[in-house]
Amino acid sequence: MSNDERVFLRKVGRSDAAEFVALMRASQRLHEPWIQAPVTPALFQYYLQRIRRNDHEGYAICRAEDEQIVGVVNINHIVRGSMLSASLGYYVGAPFHGSGYMLEGLTKLIRIAFTSLGLHRLEANIQPDNARSIALVKRCGFHYEGISKDFLFINGAWRDHERWCITDQRSSLRP
Repeated sequence: MSNDERVFLRKVGRSDAAEFVALMRASQRLHEPWIQAPVTPALFQYYLQRIRRNDHEGYAICRAEDEQIVGVVNINHIVRGSMLSASLGYYVGAPFHGSGYMLEGLTKLIRIAFTSLGLHRLEANIQPDNARSIALVKRCGFHYEGISKDFLFINGAWRDHERWCITDQRSSLRP
């Protein structure tokens, strides 16, 4: 990490429970109706179980100056073989909303996904009214692919999502 980088990524672990849950509780108004983040110790434990599977990864976006968690980026449903694809989930803590930390963190995550994890394609599925999230993925180089009707069950209803994608353009990448 260079001295001018404001954030770094690290895997979310058991020792993050108190900080993570407190940040997500403080951010519930920001996250609704877009996501349902882990806001209790029990939900955090469930989240840890999910990201420990071999088809999921969970990264804390941490501020370099004090190592405080400012957000999270998850790589979900990793498919190997000829697809080399995954979907993303991400959310920022309310105190850090609008700071640019998510842009920096997501940019770093894309690099990890395309190098260390060897993926070819990442998808971000975003509710059409979530303008800030759409602007974020556009700034990271994602391209609009279409609408997925009734894609996710969030806050008591099936929600349509826009599908955004970025692919690794290395011609040498092979499964």
